[in-house]
Amino acid sequence: RGGLFPTSNMADSGRGGFGRGFGDRGRGGERGRGRGDRGRGRGRGRRGEREEEKWVPCTKLGRLVQQGKIKSMEQIYLFSMAVKEYQIVDFFLGASLKDEVMQIMPVQKQTRAGQRTRFKAFVCVGDYNGHVGLGVKCAKEVATAIRGAIIQAKMSLVPVRRGYWGNKIGKVHTVPTKVHGKCGSVSVRLVPAPRGAGIVAAGTPKKVLQMAGIEDCYTSARGSTKTLGNFVKATFNALSSTYGFLSPDLWKATKYTQSPMQEFTDFLAKPVYGAPKEAAYEGGY
Repeated sequence: RGGLFPTSNMADSGRGGFGRGFGDRGRGGERGRGRGDRGRGRGRGRRGEREEEKWVPCTKLGRLVQQGKIKSMEQIYLFSMAVKEYQIVDFFLGASLKDEVMQIMPVQKQTRAGQRTRFKAFVCVGDYNGHVGLGVKCAKEVATAIRGAIIQAKMSLVPVRRGYWGNKIGKVHTVPTKVHGKCGSVSVRLVPAPRGAGIVAAGTPKKVLQMAGIEDCYTSARGSTKTLGNFVKATFNALSSTYGFLSPDLWKATKYTQSPMQEFTDFLAKPVYGAPKEAAYEGGY
Protein backbone atom coordinates (compact mmCIF):
# COMPACT_ATOMS: atom_id res chain seq x y z
CA ARG A 1 0.00 0.00 0.00
CA GLY A 2 2.91 2.34 0.62
CA GLY A 3 4.16 2.28 -2.95
CA LEU A 4 5.75 5.33 -4.51
CA PHE A 5 3.41 7.90 -2.89
CA PRO A 6 2.38 7.18 0.73
CA THR A 7 -1.39 7.55 1.19
CA SER A 8 -1.06 9.90 4.18
CA ASN A 9 0.87 12.42 2.07
CA MET A 10 -1.70 12.19 -0.73
CA ALA A 11 -4.53 12.90 1.68
CA ASP A 12 -2.69 15.80 3.31
CA SER A 13 -1.44 17.64 0.25
CA GLY A 14 -3.83 19.23 -2.22
CA ARG A 15 -1.60 18.55 -5.27
CA GLY A 16 -2.00 14.82 -5.81
CA GLY A 17 0.70 13.67 -3.39
CA PHE A 18 3.36 16.30 -4.08
CA GLY A 19 4.43 18.65 -1.28
CA ARG A 20 4.86 22.39 -1.63
CA GLY A 21 8.60 22.11 -2.38
CA PHE A 22 10.20 25.58 -2.44
CA GLY A 23 6.87 27.32 -2.92
CA ASP A 24 6.68 29.34 0.32
CA ARG A 25 9.34 31.98 -0.54
CA GLY A 26 8.72 33.73 2.78
CA ARG A 27 5.01 34.39 2.19
CA GLY A 28 3.77 32.84 5.41
CA GLY A 29 3.25 29.19 4.40
CA GLU A 30 -0.31 27.97 4.72
CA ARG A 31 -1.68 31.33 5.78
CA GLY A 32 -2.07 32.19 2.11
CA ARG A 33 -2.42 35.63 0.57
CA GLY A 34 -5.19 38.14 0.44
CA ARG A 35 -8.56 37.56 2.08
CA GLY A 36 -8.93 33.82 1.41
CA ASP A 37 -12.43 32.75 0.35
CA ARG A 38 -14.41 35.53 2.01
CA GLY A 39 -15.80 36.58 -1.35
CA ARG A 40 -14.71 38.92 -4.12
CA GLY A 41 -15.85 42.51 -4.16
CA ARG A 42 -18.34 44.22 -1.87
CA GLY A 43 -21.96 43.37 -1.24
CA ARG A 44 -22.10 40.08 -3.17
CA GLY A 45 -23.71 38.22 -0.28
CA ARG A 46 -26.36 40.88 0.17
CA ARG A 47 -27.22 40.83 -3.52
CA GLY A 48 -27.76 37.05 -3.33
CA GLU A 49 -30.18 37.46 -0.43
CA ARG A 50 -32.15 40.13 -2.29
CA GLU A 51 -32.47 37.90 -5.35
CA GLU A 52 -33.70 35.06 -3.12
CA GLU A 53 -36.54 37.22 -1.77
CA LYS A 54 -37.83 38.30 -5.19
CA TRP A 55 -39.52 35.42 -7.01
CA VAL A 56 -39.80 35.78 -10.77
CA PRO A 57 -42.03 32.91 -12.02
CA CYS A 58 -40.83 30.99 -15.08
CA THR A 59 -43.98 28.92 -15.68
CA LYS A 60 -47.57 29.86 -16.50
CA LEU A 61 -48.75 28.24 -13.29
CA GLY A 62 -46.24 30.32 -11.31
CA ARG A 63 -47.55 33.54 -12.89
CA LEU A 64 -51.15 32.65 -12.04
CA VAL A 65 -50.21 31.85 -8.43
CA GLN A 66 -48.20 35.05 -7.96
CA GLN A 67 -51.05 37.20 -9.31
CA GLY A 68 -53.58 35.52 -7.00
CA LYS A 69 -55.58 33.86 -9.81
CA ILE A 70 -55.22 30.43 -8.13
CA LYS A 71 -56.44 30.34 -4.53
CA SER A 72 -55.16 27.03 -3.11
CA MET A 73 -53.07 23.90 -3.75
CA GLU A 74 -56.30 21.89 -4.10
CA GLN A 75 -57.13 23.88 -7.25
CA ILE A 76 -53.77 22.78 -8.71
CA TYR A 77 -54.37 19.12 -7.74
CA LEU A 78 -57.92 19.18 -9.16
CA PHE A 79 -56.59 19.87 -12.69
CA SER A 80 -53.42 17.71 -12.25
CA MET A 81 -51.12 20.61 -13.11
CA ALA A 82 -47.38 19.98 -12.85
CA VAL A 83 -45.62 22.05 -10.18
CA LYS A 84 -42.19 22.96 -11.56
CA GLU A 85 -41.35 25.73 -9.05
CA TYR A 86 -41.03 25.11 -5.31
CA GLN A 87 -42.03 28.74 -4.62
CA ILE A 88 -45.61 27.80 -5.59
CA VAL A 89 -45.80 25.46 -2.59
CA ASP A 90 -44.12 28.05 -0.34
CA PHE A 91 -46.73 30.60 -1.47
CA PHE A 92 -49.63 28.49 -0.13
CA LEU A 93 -48.13 26.34 2.64
CA GLY A 94 -44.79 28.02 3.42
CA ALA A 95 -45.45 28.78 7.10
CA SER A 96 -47.01 25.40 7.97
CA LEU A 97 -44.49 23.16 6.13
CA LYS A 98 -41.96 21.28 8.26
CA ASP A 99 -39.07 19.22 6.89
CA GLU A 100 -37.32 16.19 8.32
CA VAL A 101 -34.07 14.62 7.07
CA MET A 102 -34.80 10.90 6.91
CA GLN A 103 -31.33 9.70 5.87
CA ILE A 104 -27.99 10.85 4.52
CA MET A 105 -25.93 8.13 2.87
CA PRO A 106 -22.61 8.26 1.03
CA VAL A 107 -22.60 6.86 -2.53
CA GLN A 108 -19.45 6.22 -4.55
CA LYS A 109 -18.51 6.10 -8.21
CA GLN A 110 -15.33 4.32 -9.29
CA THR A 111 -13.05 6.50 -11.42
CA ARG A 112 -9.49 6.13 -12.74
CA ALA A 113 -8.17 8.19 -9.85
CA GLY A 114 -10.08 6.18 -7.19
CA GLN A 115 -13.55 6.71 -5.80
CA ARG A 116 -15.65 9.83 -6.05
CA THR A 117 -17.86 10.10 -2.96
CA ARG A 118 -21.09 12.06 -2.94
CA PHE A 119 -23.90 12.32 -0.39
CA LYS A 120 -27.49 11.27 -1.01
CA ALA A 121 -30.15 12.93 1.16
CA PHE A 122 -33.75 11.75 1.71
CA VAL A 123 -35.96 14.57 3.03
CA CYS A 124 -39.66 14.46 3.91
CA VAL A 125 -41.79 17.61 4.10
CA GLY A 126 -45.35 17.93 5.38
CA ASP A 127 -47.81 20.28 7.04
CA TYR A 128 -49.27 17.64 9.47
CA ASN A 129 -52.62 18.35 7.80
CA GLY A 130 -53.05 16.27 4.64
CA HIS A 131 -49.99 17.21 2.54
CA VAL A 132 -46.72 15.30 2.34
CA GLY A 133 -43.76 15.25 -0.07
CA LEU A 134 -40.54 13.26 -0.45
CA GLY A 135 -37.33 14.48 -2.07
CA VAL A 136 -34.06 12.71 -2.91
CA LYS A 137 -30.93 14.59 -3.94
CA CYS A 138 -27.26 13.68 -4.45
CA ALA A 139 -24.47 16.27 -4.09
CA LYS A 140 -20.80 16.62 -3.20
CA GLU A 141 -21.64 18.32 0.11
CA VAL A 142 -24.23 17.32 2.70
CA ALA A 143 -25.74 20.81 3.02
CA THR A 144 -26.21 21.11 -0.76
CA ALA A 145 -27.85 17.66 -0.92
CA ILE A 146 -30.29 18.53 1.89
CA ARG A 147 -31.16 21.88 0.30
CA GLY A 148 -31.82 20.23 -3.07
CA ALA A 149 -33.85 17.41 -1.46
CA ILE A 150 -36.10 19.95 0.33
CA ILE A 151 -36.81 21.68 -3.00
CA GLN A 152 -37.56 18.30 -4.66
CA ALA A 153 -39.83 17.32 -1.77
CA LYS A 154 -41.84 20.54 -2.08
CA MET A 155 -42.32 20.00 -5.82
CA SER A 156 -43.47 16.40 -5.23
CA LEU A 157 -46.00 17.40 -2.53
CA VAL A 158 -49.20 15.30 -2.77
CA PRO A 159 -52.58 15.52 -1.03
CA VAL A 160 -53.33 12.69 1.42
CA ARG A 161 -56.94 11.59 1.85
CA ARG A 162 -57.94 10.78 5.40
CA GLY A 163 -61.03 9.02 6.74
CA TYR A 164 -62.62 7.11 9.63
CA TRP A 165 -62.27 3.60 11.06
CA GLY A 166 -65.93 3.29 12.08
CA ASN A 167 -68.64 5.90 12.55
CA LYS A 168 -68.00 9.30 11.03
CA ILE A 169 -67.69 11.16 14.34
CA GLY A 170 -65.30 14.06 14.88
CA LYS A 171 -62.33 14.85 12.66
CA VAL A 172 -60.76 12.47 10.15
CA HIS A 173 -57.99 10.50 11.84
CA THR A 174 -56.85 7.50 9.75
CA VAL A 175 -56.44 6.26 6.17
CA PRO A 176 -59.82 5.88 4.36
CA THR A 177 -59.14 2.35 3.05
CA LYS A 178 -56.41 -0.28 3.10
CA VAL A 179 -53.69 1.07 0.78
CA HIS A 180 -50.48 -0.44 -0.54
CA GLY A 181 -47.17 1.00 -1.75
CA LYS A 182 -44.06 -0.65 -3.15
CA CYS A 183 -40.50 0.35 -3.98
CA GLY A 184 -37.76 -2.18 -4.74
CA SER A 185 -38.35 -5.21 -2.53
CA VAL A 186 -40.14 -3.20 0.17
CA SER A 187 -43.94 -3.39 0.32
CA VAL A 188 -45.89 -1.28 2.80
CA ARG A 189 -49.58 -1.77 3.63
CA LEU A 190 -51.54 0.84 5.58
CA VAL A 191 -54.67 -0.36 7.40
CA PRO A 192 -57.28 1.90 9.08
CA ALA A 193 -57.13 1.85 12.90
CA PRO A 194 -59.64 2.89 15.60
CA ARG A 195 -59.30 6.28 17.24
CA GLY A 196 -56.66 6.22 19.99
CA ALA A 197 -54.68 3.30 18.55
CA GLY A 198 -51.87 5.64 17.41
CA ILE A 199 -49.50 4.86 14.54
CA VAL A 200 -48.36 1.25 14.83
CA ALA A 201 -45.28 1.37 12.59
CA ALA A 202 -41.50 1.40 12.51
CA GLY A 203 -39.69 4.70 13.08
CA THR A 204 -39.25 5.52 9.38
CA PRO A 205 -42.88 5.26 8.13
CA LYS A 206 -44.16 6.67 11.43
CA LYS A 207 -42.50 10.05 10.72
CA VAL A 208 -43.95 10.15 7.19
CA LEU A 209 -47.47 9.27 8.42
CA GLN A 210 -47.29 11.91 11.16
CA MET A 211 -46.25 14.55 8.63
CA ALA A 212 -49.22 13.58 6.47
CA GLY A 213 -51.57 14.28 9.39
CA ILE A 214 -52.58 10.67 10.10
CA GLU A 215 -53.14 9.99 13.82
CA ASP A 216 -54.12 6.28 13.87
CA CYS A 217 -52.91 3.59 11.48
CA TYR A 218 -51.82 -0.04 11.44
CA THR A 219 -48.98 -0.94 9.07
CA SER A 220 -47.52 -4.09 7.59
CA ALA A 221 -44.15 -4.20 5.79
CA ARG A 222 -42.37 -6.83 3.72
CA GLY A 223 -38.96 -7.03 2.09
CA SER A 224 -35.63 -5.45 2.97
CA THR A 225 -36.90 -2.63 5.19
CA LYS A 226 -33.34 -1.85 6.32
CA THR A 227 -32.97 -0.18 2.88
CA LEU A 228 -34.34 3.01 4.36
CA GLY A 229 -34.63 4.90 1.05
CA ASN A 230 -36.97 2.27 -0.43
CA PHE A 231 -38.91 2.01 2.85
CA VAL A 232 -39.66 5.77 2.81
CA LYS A 233 -40.56 5.71 -0.90
CA ALA A 234 -42.93 2.73 -0.42
CA THR A 235 -44.72 4.56 2.44
CA PHE A 236 -44.96 7.72 0.32
CA ASN A 237 -46.36 5.72 -2.63
CA ALA A 238 -49.01 4.19 -0.34
CA LEU A 239 -50.09 7.64 0.91
CA SER A 240 -50.15 8.98 -2.68
CA SER A 241 -52.66 6.29 -3.67
CA THR A 242 -55.25 7.28 -1.03
CA TYR A 243 -57.02 9.57 -3.55
CA GLY A 244 -56.93 6.80 -6.18
CA PHE A 245 -59.95 4.95 -4.71
CA LEU A 246 -63.44 6.00 -5.79
CA SER A 247 -65.46 5.30 -2.64
CA PRO A 248 -69.28 5.75 -2.50
CA ASP A 249 -69.02 9.20 -0.89
CA LEU A 250 -67.28 10.41 -4.07
CA TRP A 251 -70.02 9.14 -6.42
CA LYS A 252 -71.69 12.55 -6.76
CA ALA A 253 -71.95 13.96 -10.29
CA THR A 254 -68.89 16.01 -11.14
CA LYS A 255 -69.41 19.63 -12.12
CA TYR A 256 -66.82 20.28 -14.79
CA THR A 257 -65.20 23.72 -14.85
CA GLN A 258 -62.52 25.29 -16.98
CA SER A 259 -58.94 24.75 -15.93
CA PRO A 260 -57.06 27.90 -14.83
CA MET A 261 -54.97 27.74 -18.03
CA GLN A 262 -58.16 28.12 -20.11
CA GLU A 263 -59.92 30.50 -17.74
CA PHE A 264 -57.04 33.00 -17.61
CA THR A 265 -55.79 32.51 -21.15
CA ASP A 266 -56.04 36.26 -21.90
CA PHE A 267 -53.87 37.08 -18.88
CA LEU A 268 -51.27 34.47 -19.88
CA ALA A 269 -51.19 35.75 -23.47
CA LYS A 270 -49.87 39.14 -22.34
CA PRO A 271 -46.11 39.48 -22.76
CA VAL A 272 -43.96 39.41 -19.62
CA TYR A 273 -41.21 41.98 -19.38
CA GLY A 274 -38.28 40.81 -17.27
CA ALA A 275 -35.61 42.89 -15.56
CA PRO A 276 -33.28 44.80 -17.94
CA LYS A 277 -30.04 43.04 -18.77
CA GLU A 278 -27.86 45.74 -17.17
CA ALA A 279 -29.46 45.03 -13.78
CA ALA A 280 -28.74 41.32 -14.07
CA TYR A 281 -24.98 41.94 -14.11
CA GLU A 282 -24.94 44.47 -11.31
CA GLY A 283 -21.50 43.51 -9.99
CA GLY A 284 -19.79 43.39 -13.38
CA TYR A 285 -16.87 41.11 -14.14
